[in-house]
Amino acid sequence: MSAATRTVMAGRALSALAILFLGLDTAIKLVQLPVVGETLAGLGYAPDLGLTIGVVQLVCLVLYAVPRTAVLGAILLTALFGGGIASHVRVDSPLFSHILFGVYLGLFVWGGLYLRSARLRELIPVLR
Repeated sequence: MSAATRTVMAGRALSALAILFLGLDTAIKLVQLPVVGETLAGLGYAPDLGLTIGVVQLVCLVLYAVPRTAVLGAILLTALFGGGIASHVRVDSPLFSHILFGVYLGLFVWGGLYLRSARLRELIPVLR
């Protein structure tokens, strides 16, 4: 197996992990589990916003999962993660477990996309 093939496989694995996690997170919002409303209330938002956030997250996730729209999906997911980070900063949540969690997710989303897309690696070279 060539290095390029291993790189793409690693990217697909990272993207799959991100999609699985975000899919589960989206599902609990769409079925409106009580923990979603409680968490939103703790962050200062109306508890019934979980469904709206879930729908937005689902659209972003589908865009990310489809290869032709993956970059747009990653950009929109990054915006979603930024909103989560800002919300946790506002209520003084713990740094590594809550505030930076959106950064961790962003690394999986963009890292997976970077490794599986030669065009993105050409656009944003790490080393030359």
